[in-house]
Amino acid sequence: MSISEFRRKKLLYVFNVFFDVNQSGTIERKDFEMAIEKVCSLRGWKPGDAKHSETHEVMIKIWDGLRKRADSNKDGQVSVEEWVSMWNDYAQNPSAALKWQQQYCHFMFQLEDASADGTIDSEEFTTVCSSYGINPQECKAAFAKMAKGKASVSWEEFQELWMEYFSTEDPSAAGNFIFGRTSF
Repeated sequence: MSISEFRRKKLLYVFNVFFDVNQSGTIERKDFEMAIEKVCSLRGWKPGDAKHSETHEVMIKIWDGLRKRADSNKDGQVSVEEWVSMWNDYAQNPSAALKWQQQYCHFMFQLEDASADGTIDSEEFTTVCSSYGINPQECKAAFAKMAKGKASVSWEEFQELWMEYFSTEDPSAAGNFIFGRTSF
């Protein structure tokens, strides 16, 4: 099944902003190691801290799952085409997400839920998304669209929004805004 230009743009946005940290054009373990340091620095977790170790462990599991599923030519890197193909397969049945995809969804929710109250509010969302270079005003606008005007988003809601992001063709769907952008 071919992928629409709209969904391709969304997938490339996540690839380029959140995964290809060193901007090499591919995703590799080095990107995850750099992301671990970025996340831990954002949260103030130092090497040796329990949260730093937990973040490292979870992110490497996510990398291993991503590599095993998407690296079809086994070169130790995930190319743009491998990435798009993998998420296109996911879109056929989002409720059957692979373990690493579920782990990444949960990791992002926990990262954004800085207060650990089980919900994400606009400030928490904006802090994380803007740390990836997204304009804070756009992050706030994206949160308002994602939360459908509510003050917060629960874990249950976030999971639905996540599935929607990676599968919907509807440009106005609330799930399109979970990574801080308001348009593609």
